[in-house]
Amino acid sequence: MLLAVVVPFTSSITSNLLRALQTLFGFTIEQQRFYIFTASTTLPWNRLWWTMWNLIPNPLTEDRLLVVIDDFINPKTGRKIFACGHFHDHAAKDNQSSYPWSQCVVAIGLLKQIKSRWACPPLSFSFYMVKKDIEAERVNSKR
Repeated sequence: MLLAVVVPFTSSITSNLLRALQTLFGFTIEQQRFYIFTASTTLPWNRLWWTMWNLIPNPLTEDRLLVVIDDFINPKTGRKIFACGHFHDHAAKDNQSSYPWSQCVVAIGLLKQIKSRWACPPLSFSFYMVKKDIEAERVNSKR
C-alpha cells in the first residue's frame, strides 16, 4: 500500500487503496480529503523513499547496481490538476488523441532479478512539466 501513496503510476492504484482502507477498517474517508493527503507536500517523502530503499535486501545483481529511468503519462479529466498538460502519447491508438490531457511522470527504478524474473521497484519519481507552462505560471505548474 505504501507504493500506492508514493508513486502515482495509475489513478486506479490510489483509488483501490482508498477502497481497501474503507473495507478493511470500516470507516469512510472523503475522497477529496484522501487525495489531498496523498499529494501532500508536508509528508516526509524523503524518509519514505529511504525506507523503501532499505526494504530491498540486496540491491545488486551480479555485483552491479542496475538503475533504469522511464517516463509515462497518467491521463486526467480535471482542468486544475497539478502538472497536467498536453503530452504526446506514443502508444495512442488511431481513435485516441495523440496529445491527451495528462501528467507526465519520470520515474527511476531498480532493475532487480527476483526468483528468475525481472522486477523494477520504483526508487523515485518526478512530474515533468513543460518549461513554457512554468514560465507562464499556469495554475497547473504552481499548485
